[in-house]
Amino acid sequence: MFDYRNNLKRILNQTAGDEKSLKNGLAAIKLILGITDREEKTNSTVKNKDTVEVDLQQLNLLLTSLTRLITNPANISAKNTVLSATQKLTLAQGINKEYRQNLVDLKEAIKSLGTSKDLINKKVFEQAVATPKKPPRDYRKGKRYTVIRLLSGCDLINDSNRTVYTLKESQIHSLNLKSGDIVEAVPEEKSSHYEATILRIVGYRDLPSMEVDSISTFKYAVVQGRTGHLAISRNAQGKKLRVHGKAILLPVDSSKYWDENIKLVDGSIVDLAWYDGDVRLKKNPAEAIQIRWVYQIEQPQKSIGTKKKKSTAESKKVDLPKLAMDLHYQRVGIAIGNNQNEAMLEGIVNRYGGIPIPIDAFQGRKKVIENQIKDLDIVILVTAFAAHDSTWNIREFASKYHIKFAVSSSKGYQAFERALYRAEKGLPAYEGNQTIRYELAEQ
Repeated sequence: MFDYRNNLKRILNQTAGDEKSLKNGLAAIKLILGITDREEKTNSTVKNKDTVEVDLQQLNLLLTSLTRLITNPANISAKNTVLSATQKLTLAQGINKEYRQNLVDLKEAIKSLGTSKDLINKKVFEQAVATPKKPPRDYRKGKRYTVIRLLSGCDLINDSNRTVYTLKESQIHSLNLKSGDIVEAVPEEKSSHYEATILRIVGYRDLPSMEVDSISTFKYAVVQGRTGHLAISRNAQGKKLRVHGKAILLPVDSSKYWDENIKLVDGSIVDLAWYDGDVRLKKNPAEAIQIRWVYQIEQPQKSIGTKKKKSTAESKKVDLPKLAMDLHYQRVGIAIGNNQNEAMLEGIVNRYGGIPIPIDAFQGRKKVIENQIKDLDIVILVTAFAAHDSTWNIREFASKYHIKFAVSSSKGYQAFERALYRAEKGLPAYEGNQTIRYELAEQ
């Protein structure tokens, strides 16, 4: 502020007592005070012009939501909150054009921010692998038993030929056990649904034919027909169902295999099993033959009656491009350890009409690896999850049994999908630096 004190002192000292001198002194004092008053008003105007009243609550909400959106661009909730807070700040009173225009530009930029497919795939993968890991198995506690295969599941007998445990098919199906296999198992204490858990296969011994019943199987049978009139006559490779050399048409009662997870419909894939010595095979095979396993594959949805409105989740589902590939019920082994990220990879196999079969790639014993691989059509090795010694065993048995084979060095959706394409089309197992053309399916 202008310091007027010295000027006033000088004017007063030079002012005489006559009328003219007093008038001149008064005019000078008024002039100085007027300058000071105008300067004060000018400073006040500039201050008011530069000051913007901002809703601090909305500003804090904007900054917080913007931070969340930058951290995770796929966060739709954070995106909507940023847009709402920006709009409210734009409508605040007393802001200048430049400030308002910056807020408008920010709002438009957020609106145009798209969620890329890579970010969605990354989020899906991170959620899949976030599942708590299973505790490591303590192989020192396992006791040895011999497997006696049943139509569904198996018995574990001790050295005295006494049945100690009976296991369900869901526990042993991926191990491809047969009568005579020697396994190590421990009693199951945490789950009341199971009696014991198999740790590993350690050997094999021949059993006298009098001790075990001979079992025949028919794998990957295709259920055909309409509801209430389902039957099986062939498998996925076109092979006819034969019992004692005679082709049969097996009726299927779907009500026996219907719950939340198993639904037999036209196109379902199952494994059949029967005792060769069952006398019912001649008169009524349907009573003797049992469905051992139902493969969980995606069935085509048929529209009945009026079209239902799509749910919000379905409307937001990202339609990823599909490669020109149809696996047509081929058995696809996914070599991965401890079921890590298994759900997402199985979904890819289901998407192309294949039957996903997990392979424990952390199980290094050659006999176990061979039993899991020998009946497959395709094997995809996810090297990021496989043990080093298992990797060589998987390659060896894939070559031995002439199984289509490819390697996915990454954990991502696209890397596994492309490896599946290379295996099916007979292309190089490794992608490497070479250029491989992946044809897309016609829309």
